Formats: sequence, structure tokens, C-alpha cells
Amino acid sequence: MARGLRSWPWALARLVLWAACLGFVQGGKLLVFPVDGSHWLSMQKVIQELSLRGHETTVVAPELSLHIREGRHYTLKTFPVTFSKDFFKDMMRNNIHKVLQPDPLLKRFFDRIPILKNFTNMHLSFCRELVYNKELMKSLEETHYDAVLTDPVIPCGAILAQYLSIPAVYFLRRVPCGLDTESTQCPEPFSYIPRMATENTDRMTFLQRVKNILYALPQNVVCHILYSTFASLASEVLQRDLSIVDVLSHGSVWLMRTDFVMDYPKPVMPNMIFIGGINCASNKRLSQVGPVPHPQPQANEQGEMGMAIRRPKKHMLETLREQIAEF
Repeated sequence: MARGLRSWPWALARLVLWAACLGFVQGGKLLVFPVDGSHWLSMQKVIQELSLRGHETTVVAPELSLHIREGRHYTLKTFPVTFSKDFFKDMMRNNIHKVLQPDPLLKRFFDRIPILKNFTNMHLSFCRELVYNKELMKSLEETHYDAVLTDPVIPCGAILAQYLSIPAVYFLRRVPCGLDTESTQCPEPFSYIPRMATENTDRMTFLQRVKNILYALPQNVVCHILYSTFASLASEVLQRDLSIVDVLSHGSVWLMRTDFVMDYPKPVMPNMIFIGGINCASNKRLSQVGPVPHPQPQANEQGEMGMAIRRPKKHMLETLREQIAEF
């Protein structure tokens, strides 16, 4: 008992020393390369919280942007691009109308190929003008950032992280064609994991499983063709042969803006962390945008009844067009 009493002053001394060391702890330096649109609006909450916790955040973005503006929680560094503002607005306006059309699966697939091509070509141009901006890249190197926070749907942030030799933290909903699972070497059984846009569930009939496999084949070919341009740019900048999977596999942590309430359960890797609740960080009352649609009972293939509500896509289109017009 006396021995225990004699040891407590040393424990108290260690506690005081540990508390004193906390005063010397400094926040990290984070470099953010966001994707414009809803991706950026979701990421802003994370940047704000990091700033409140003492971290220094720098956002790098092209000067041509819909939503990325200067803010009090981060420093914004923009770089010039060759895209014209009028072409950017026209492309966004036409693409929004096509994406929200409730067309059949095959028609949606082929209609979206040119949309994805234009989208990736635009961001490839942005990325090329960033990595070859010697003054900006030198400034980023000299700042000695601790990590890059980016959305891997556009791999430019991953390329930037490898160029600066720092870890990449991915903030994403998903990457097309299952490139997120391929880059993390995560299994994705076609028998119960529905492919994006197939409208299958995790309980598929034999024909639905065949559809799930067949739909993935052309989708993967198209996506690898589109993303191969980023792989070529990465190989050019980093001076070694890289595939798009090599580029994306640099991610140290994958912050998944989803959960198994929004999506069907599937295998995940230890560095894939679900943060689906972040989409509910700022809940607001829904505005009355028109007549509330009446729920319509529908039966699935097992005969189970459920309720379906049709979304007011016309109002969504009008709202997005107004935002582009304001830009």
C-alpha cells in the first residue's frame, strides 16, 4: 500500500508533462483538390470542421467553377484554364437535361457516353494545366502539405498527391465501373452486388445476374478508355508507366459517403470508412415546390408490397438551370 502511495507523485508528474506537451501540438496542412458541384458542397462540411480543429487547409481549383468560391475556413488558390465560360455553361446545361431523363437502360448507357467523354476531357484539360503550372506546383511543393483530400471520380488529386509524395485521402460516393473496388483489391461478387444503373437488387434471378455481368463488360471498356487519358497524364508527369488502377490505389483512406442503408451490403476493405451520415449534417425543412406526389403501391418480384414516390424531375431541371444561369 505504501509503495502505491509513493508511486502516485510520479504518475502525476507524467500527467502534467503530457498535458504540457498538448500545448505544442500543431494542426496539419491539408491540400484539397475538389470536384465542382454536389461533390464540393458535401466536402465543404469536412473542410469547415478541420479548420475549427486547427488544421490549415488550402483548396486548389480551376478559375472556372460553378460553386467553388473563397471561404473563411480555407485558402483558395485558383489556376487559369483555357475553357471558355460560355462553352462550360452550355455543356453543363445540356448534360443535366440528358442525365435526368428516365430512359431505358441501354439508351441511358449510350446517351451518357458522350456526356462522360466531354466531362472527363474538360477535367483532363484542367488537370494538365495544373500540373504544368510551374509556379503553382513549386508553391505547393514548398508548403510541405501532410496529405491531399480529393474526390477520386476525377483522378487529378490522386496524381497531385503522388507528385508531391504525400498520402491521399479520398472523399467519394463511388467511382464509375467499380474502379474503387478494383483499386482497393476489394472483392465484388456479381451474384449479389448490383452494378450501378442496372436497377437490380441484391436478390437477383438468374437472368438478372446475367444482365449484371453483361452490363459490366461494355461499362468497364468505356470507363477504362475515358480514364486512360488520366493514366497517360500520370505516366507523363510521374515518369513511370501507370494504369488508372495504379493511380487510384495511392489512396490511403477512402471516406465513403454512403452506408448500408443507402446501398446494398458488399465486401469492404479496412481503409474504406463509411461516413454516409455526413449528408445529413445540415437538415432543413423541405420547401413546398409543388403538389406532393401521392405514394403509389408497387409489388416487387417476390410479391412484397412497397410504396414508390415519383420525384419531381421537372422542378430539379428548372432549379439547376437557374443556378447555371446565375453563374
